[in-house]
Amino acid sequence: MSASLISALSLLTRPAREAQLSGAHTTQHEALLSALQKNQSELRERLLAGGELDEARQLLEEVRKVSWFCTDTEDLTWSFVQECLLLLLCLSRHLTTLLDAFNHDPNRAAPNPRTPEAAPPLPPDVLSVAQQKTLGTVLQFLVTLGLCPYLAPGVGVALDRRSAFGAAVEAAVCREVAPSCERRLLITTTVLMEVAKLSSLATLVFTRHLGDLMAALCQLGYRPHRPEGDSAENCKGLTVEERRNCKQQLQGLLGRVYQPIVIKELLVLQGGPKVSPGSSAGGKTLAQAPAWLRRLCGQLLSERLIQPNGVQAVVRVILEGSGGGDSDWRKCDAVAKIVATCPQQSLSAESYYSQVCPQVLGLLHFKDKVTAQQFQRVATTVALTVVQDQPEFAQRFLLSPLLSPLQCCAAVPGEDVSQDAVPEWELTRSVEDVYKICVVGNRPSGMLLCALANVVPTIFSLFCFTKQNVSHLRAPCQEILLWYLSHAEPSSALALLKRLCVLQADGGGVAPGFEFSPGSEGGARLIRKEPVRDEDDALYEKVSGEQWRVECLVQLLSEMKDSDLPGDLFLLLLQDLTGLAAEQQDTEKEVDTSSMTLLKLEQHLVGCVHGQGQRLALLQTLAVMCEGLPHTLLLHKPTQVVAFIESMLQRACVGAELGSENAVESQTLSMGMGLIATLLSGAAQLSAEDYSSMSSLLAPLEQLSQQHPDPVIQELASDLRATIATHGAYCPGSVINAAGQYGPGASTQTLNLDKHQNTSSRTSSTHVPHTSHTGQPSPKSPSTSRSAASGSSSSRQTAVHSTAVSCDKMEQQAQGSAPGPQHRAGGTSRPVAGGINTQRPAYTSPAPTPKKPVSEWLLEACDPDVPSRAMALRALTHILKEGDKEALESREKLLSLFLENLEHEDSFVYLSAIQGLVALADSFPEQILQRLLAEYQTGDSATSPNRGRSLETRLKVGEALMRASRAMGDLAPHYGRPLIGVFLCGTRDEDSSVRASCLSNLGELCQRLQFSLGPLAQELSTCLTALIKTEREAEVRRAAVHVITVLLRGLSDKTTQVLGDVLLELYRALKWVVRSDADEVAVLHAQLALEELDDVMRKFIFPQQKLEKKIVVLP
Repeated sequence: MSASLISALSLLTRPAREAQLSGAHTTQHEALLSALQKNQSELRERLLAGGELDEARQLLEEVRKVSWFCTDTEDLTWSFVQECLLLLLCLSRHLTTLLDAFNHDPNRAAPNPRTPEAAPPLPPDVLSVAQQKTLGTVLQFLVTLGLCPYLAPGVGVALDRRSAFGAAVEAAVCREVAPSCERRLLITTTVLMEVAKLSSLATLVFTRHLGDLMAALCQLGYRPHRPEGDSAENCKGLTVEERRNCKQQLQGLLGRVYQPIVIKELLVLQGGPKVSPGSSAGGKTLAQAPAWLRRLCGQLLSERLIQPNGVQAVVRVILEGSGGGDSDWRKCDAVAKIVATCPQQSLSAESYYSQVCPQVLGLLHFKDKVTAQQFQRVATTVALTVVQDQPEFAQRFLLSPLLSPLQCCAAVPGEDVSQDAVPEWELTRSVEDVYKICVVGNRPSGMLLCALANVVPTIFSLFCFTKQNVSHLRAPCQEILLWYLSHAEPSSALALLKRLCVLQADGGGVAPGFEFSPGSEGGARLIRKEPVRDEDDALYEKVSGEQWRVECLVQLLSEMKDSDLPGDLFLLLLQDLTGLAAEQQDTEKEVDTSSMTLLKLEQHLVGCVHGQGQRLALLQTLAVMCEGLPHTLLLHKPTQVVAFIESMLQRACVGAELGSENAVESQTLSMGMGLIATLLSGAAQLSAEDYSSMSSLLAPLEQLSQQHPDPVIQELASDLRATIATHGAYCPGSVINAAGQYGPGASTQTLNLDKHQNTSSRTSSTHVPHTSHTGQPSPKSPSTSRSAASGSSSSRQTAVHSTAVSCDKMEQQAQGSAPGPQHRAGGTSRPVAGGINTQRPAYTSPAPTPKKPVSEWLLEACDPDVPSRAMALRALTHILKEGDKEALESREKLLSLFLENLEHEDSFVYLSAIQGLVALADSFPEQILQRLLAEYQTGDSATSPNRGRSLETRLKVGEALMRASRAMGDLAPHYGRPLIGVFLCGTRDEDSSVRASCLSNLGELCQRLQFSLGPLAQELSTCLTALIKTEREAEVRRAAVHVITVLLRGLSDKTTQVLGDVLLELYRALKWVVRSDADEVAVLHAQLALEELDDVMRKFIFPQQKLEKKIVVLP
C-alpha cells in the first residue's frame, strides 16, 4: 500500500519533459499548467485501470469522502495541490495504522536466539532513499503552489527571491476563484501539520519547510483582520476557532523543534531593516516584515530566550559558522547586547533577569575550546553590562549566585556539617567564573568591585593555601587579587591589605573552625577543622599561619611592579608604627590597679595583650616587606620618598617628646636628615612640585629644632626647614656639609665629632679606616681625622656603615637615576662653605682579622674563654684558606687542635673546628681525609674507652667529611672511593643516628662521582633497597630514599648510563615506599625521587631536538 501511494505521488510530480506534451508553449506558466494537467489525467487513468494502484485508489476514495477540504475548483494549480494533499494524507494515515499495529503486536518476532547479533525488525514507517526523494519533491510542490503564493507581502521569503521560477508560479495561480486565499493557506498548513505528526514524515517536512510553515501559522493565527464588507468577510475571513487552532499549532511547533533552528527562522521572519525610498537595497537583503509580524517574532524570541537553555540557543544561532577574527567578536558583542537588554514584551524586568542570569552563568562552563571562548565572551559581556545598567538585579540574580560558594567559606550556614562545607567543584567553579568575568572581561565598575571586596579575604586565604600545595587555583586567585588591587580605590585597597595582614580583626576570610583541604581534582574544599588540644601547638599554628599570610601578601605585592600601592602600604604601616610608639609609652606608665574591680583589671590586661599583639604583627609585616620587596617598589616615586622621610621625622618627634630616644633612633634620624640635605644640596634637580610635596616636612622639622636634646640636630633641622620653605633660595653651609657627612656613605658620628669634640663619651679606641668602593683607603678630610682620633666601637661602626648603604639606595631612588659622580670609586670632593673639601667615603666591609703569628693564634685557641677560642679557630681557618706557609707547616698541630675542639659543647666552637677541618682537607686531601676516616670509624670496633668516640663527636666528624666531599668538586672521583666504603659500612652501625648520617654523607658524595659510580652502582642499590624495606627507624628510611633523590638529581642526564643496571630496582623500591611505608616524610621523599626519575626518562625518551648539521668526511 505504501509503495502504491508513493508511486501515485511520483506520477503527479513527474517532470514535464517526460510527459507527452503536444504543441509548443510560449510561456513558462502555460507549460507548468499543461504539465500539471497531463500528470493529473494520467494518474486518474492509472487509478481507474486498477492493477498495482487499486489499493491506493480505494484508500483515496475513503479519505476523499471524509476530507473536509475537497472541493471542485477551476484553478488547475489548486486542483493539483488537493490531489497531492489527499495522497499525502492517505500515506500518513496508512503508515500510522501500520505503526500502531507494529507497536501493539504481542507476537512481534524477537531476535533469533541462535543469532544474537541479528538486528531488530524495522518499523513500517521507515522509507527508502528513493521514497524520501519522491516525498521531498511532493512537499516542494505543495509549498510552492499551495502555501507561498498565499502569504501576505513581507511574510516569509517570497518566491521570486528564491528562484526565477517564482514568477511563473505567481502567474499560474488563480486567486479569484473559490476557495479563498486564506482558506487555501489554512488547508495546506493543516494537512502538512497533520502529516508531520508521524516522525518519519516530520523530518522531511521540518528540515526544508519549517520557515514556510511558521510563516503560514503566524499569518493565520495573528494577522489582524481588515473587513472589506460582508461578502469579503464571508469569503476570506477565518473563524475564531480556526485562528485559535493555528495559534496552538504554532506554539506546539515551536516547542517541538530544536530551539536554535526555531530562533533562526524567527529572525528570518522578522525581516530586514527599513529601506529608505532613495536607497537601493542589495539582492540578498530581506524585505521588511509587517509591524504585527515583527512584534510577534519579538515576543516569540523573548519567550525562547527565557526558556531553559534559551540563551544558549540564541547564542548558537547568531555565532553559527563563526571562525574567529573581527566578525567573531562583533557577533559576540551583538548577541550580548541582545541578551542583556530586557525586551518590551517581557512581563517585568525582574522576571526576565531572574530567568536569564542563571543561564548566562551557565555559558561559562563549556568544555569545548572554540565554543567555550565564544560563549565566555558573550557571558562576560552580558554580565558586565547587566552589572552596569541593572545593578539591583545584577546583585540578586548574578553576583550573589556567582559569589555564593566564596561567601559560604566566610560564614558556613548551619551547625551540623557532616561532609564538605563547600565542595571542591563549587569552589573551583566560583573562582574560575570570577576570573573570567573580572579579569578576562576587565571592565571594572563600582558595583563589581564592591561585591568582590567582600570575598577577597576568602580568595586570599585560598591563595595562601594553594601556595602550600600544587593546585590549579593558584594562578586564578592571584590574577583576581591583582586585578582587584589594581582597580579598587587606593583607600579601599589599603584598608583591605591591612585586613589581610592580620592587622585588623576578621581578616581570615574563613569561618572559625574550618579550613581548606586539598581536593581530588587539584582544587580545594572547605572542611571542618580538627580541634587542637595542646595550647602550644594551637599557638604555633596560629603564629605560623599569620606569618605565612604576610609572606604570601608580600609575594603578591611584588607582582605589582608599576603600582604605587606597595609603597603606600609601607608608608601607612610606618605611620601606624609611629602611633603605636606613642601608645606604647602610655601603656608602659604605671597604672594603679589596686582600685580596679576584677572585671576592669581583666579588660585592662586583655587590652594590653591585644596591643602588644598588634605591635608584633605590625613589626612582622614591616620586616617581611623590607626583606621581600626591593626599595624601588617600596618607594616608587619621589612623593613616597618624602612621605618616608616624614614618617621617620614624626617618630623622632614622638621620641623627643617622651625623652626616650636611643642610639638606633638617633642613627635613623641622622640618616633621614642626611637624605634631606642630599636632596636639597643639588644631588637631584628639584621642581616646584617636589618642593610642594616637601612642605609636609616643615612641621616635624620645626618640632625637632625646638625639642630635640642634641643642639647639632636642632640647628640642622632649623636650616633644613629654612631651605625647604624658601625652595632652595637660602641654603646654609650646614646643609651642604650635612649632605657629605650625614648623607649616604658617610659616618654619622663625623659631624658630631667635628662640631662637638668634647661631647663624645666613647672610650673604645678601635678605628676602622674609611675606604672607597675599590677597597683602598681614601684621603681623609679634617673632620674624618678628628673622628679617627676619637673613634668608636667596631659594632657601632658596622651599624653606621649598614645604615649608609640603605641611605645610599634611598638617595638613588630619590634622584630617579643612576648614581652620580659622587658615587664613583675612590670618592670625589665637593666644595662647601669656607673652602673646605668634604670627602664622601664609600661603604666598606668590616675590618679583616688582625695580623698575628700562627703561634699566638694557637695559644688563643687553647684559651678557656669561649669567644676567644672560637675567634682563634676562625682566624686559623682563614689563614689556611689564604695559604699561609707557617700554617701549612703546622698542619699536624692544627689537625689535633681542630679534632680536640670537636668535643667542645659550645656550637660556635665546634662549628669553627669543623670549618678548620674542611680547610685542611682542601689543602691536604689525602692525609686529612684518611685521618678523618679513621676518627669516624673509631668506636665501631674499638674496645678501649680511650679510643672510643662519643656519638656526638662521630656525627661532627661526619659533618666535616660531608663538607669536605662537597668541596672536592671534580676531584671527588679520585678521593671519594675510600669515603664510599666507610659510609656503606656505617649504614650497618647499631645507632640509627650514625646510619642516617652515613646515608646523608653518601648522598652528597655519590651525586658528584658521575661516571665513577658505575662499578659501585650494584652495591649501592642493594644497600639502599635493603634499608628501605627492612629498616625499622623512620629516620634511616627517609635518609635512604633521600640518597636516591639527590643521586638522580646529581646525575641528571647521565642517570641511564651510570645506573642503567639498577634503575629498575630503585624504581620498584620507590614505588614500594609510596604504597607501603607508613611514614609520610619518607613517602614525600619517594614522590620527589619519582618526579626526578620521570624527568630523566622523559628527556631520555623524548630528547630535545637540535637544529644542527653534521659533516662527515668519508674515507
